[in-house]
Amino acid sequence: MTSRTLDIHQGLLDKNERLAQDLRRRFETAGVYGVNLVSSPGTGKTTFLERTLSMLVEAGFGVAALVGDLATENDARRLARSGAPVRQIVTAGMCHLEAQMIASHLEGWDLATLDFLFIENVGNLVCPSNYDLGEAMRVVLLSVTEGEDKPLKYPPMFNSANLAVITKLDLAVAAEFNRAEAHANIQAVCPGVPILETSAKTGQGMKEWLDFLVNQRKNQGL
Repeated sequence: MTSRTLDIHQGLLDKNERLAQDLRRRFETAGVYGVNLVSSPGTGKTTFLERTLSMLVEAGFGVAALVGDLATENDARRLARSGAPVRQIVTAGMCHLEAQMIASHLEGWDLATLDFLFIENVGNLVCPSNYDLGEAMRVVLLSVTEGEDKPLKYPPMFNSANLAVITKLDLAVAAEFNRAEAHANIQAVCPGVPILETSAKTGQGMKEWLDFLVNQRKNQGL
């Protein structure tokens, strides 16, 4: 039974990898830079993404977002306030997004009009680490209220990220956040990964985040 379960799981991952590669080629052909945002629940991912979308729309970029949750379309309605096209992916109990979900929810969108496509993954630091969604960059978020040891508890997710973003910086003092410890733990799991510090509420660090995004897209030749 165990061997059979492992065989099925590996088969699903192999299928997802093939679909993800198809998505990646599709994004690159259309000139879209895909960003997969991952975090635990309550990190402020939706607020962070809403401000990101609003700033990019204001700057004249073509942006869109897909947002995954087990139930409800609450986050999609929030993100739509940015003026960007948004679609909700309801996973009906699944703890992660898969490449097939992304592909099916892109139908009808002209990707050639987009500069960035954001994917807000399900709030979970375990399952999403195994599933490539065709993104150019995976960003893991860590809030100052979660505890500095979170990267050590969930190393696969932090190790798979291209960028770590610390959120809710406006609460750092109240949460007695130890910046040096958090940075050290992230680097211990993923040596050399860039780290940005932000507050979507106050705007601190958000310009640096957008500059990073734009530069990464340019570096990919888009």
